[in-house]
Amino acid sequence: MGNVTGGVAAKFAFFPPDPPTYDVHREPDGKIVFSGITADENMDVHLIETRSGNKVVAMFWRQPSARFTILYSHGNAADLGQMQELFNALRAHLRVNIMGYDYSGYGSSTGKPTEFNTYYDIEAVYNCLKCDYGIRQEDLILYGQSVGSGPTLHMASKLPRLRGIFLHSAILSGIRVLYNVKVTFWFDIFKNIDKIRNVNCPVLVIHETNDDVVDFSHGKRLWELSKEKYDPLWVNGAGHCNIETFPEYLKHLRQFLNAMGKLPATTTQTKQSATPNRSFSDTKHGKCLGFSFR
Repeated sequence: MGNVTGGVAAKFAFFPPDPPTYDVHREPDGKIVFSGITADENMDVHLIETRSGNKVVAMFWRQPSARFTILYSHGNAADLGQMQELFNALRAHLRVNIMGYDYSGYGSSTGKPTEFNTYYDIEAVYNCLKCDYGIRQEDLILYGQSVGSGPTLHMASKLPRLRGIFLHSAILSGIRVLYNVKVTFWFDIFKNIDKIRNVNCPVLVIHETNDDVVDFSHGKRLWELSKEKYDPLWVNGAGHCNIETFPEYLKHLRQFLNAMGKLPATTTQTKQSATPNRSFSDTKHGKCLGFSFR
């Protein structure tokens, strides 16, 4: 029963767009190019090898005056080709750097999407942020949308000095999306209901009251279990995929970032660098390989 139910939850969790909405290729000079996007000195493309051996595509959108960087884990039925418009909007309106990535098996990332592959994916992308851009935990905010709340809370539970988290339409666990269970089974996936208890930074929960995919009760319970609660955003009338179109969305995110900017740093402040060692790169396990395509 456990294997069957766990398999059902895994199948529910991952719906990569088929075919992918973009591709990446190398130009003769070795640069990695993302299809459909004009070359931009403030946008870098990476292929990052994870510890499972997959290569995931990541895009870094730089905001020259940014104080914070957002590491964004998207929902289950999207890939980076569909996310770039939102990333540009967040970069402009919130004045932040954005790092987005595709899970293994999504877009042009290799491998298959599984729970543990998403954990390896975000770990490698986080290491890329540290290595290539000098981003510190204190200046990093994790953003998890829907299924993306799984890798987000996995990573957050390992980063004691993280600045903050956005949980957008987040799930309590995979099985709980399908069934109204009261206990956590060993075969469940994305056990966010347990991991949120290990997160020490401020948490902003965003959820739609009319969500027909992930019930509003998931967001409410995650907010209740958060140690450092920030005023949640409950959007009346919004569904699972359109909360970004409501004006209170950007307003509340901006308020959260302003509040985070007023918090004292947990370590000695140093200037954040968002200047890469190279603009287009291959990295192994999120760590620099020591060569450049330039």
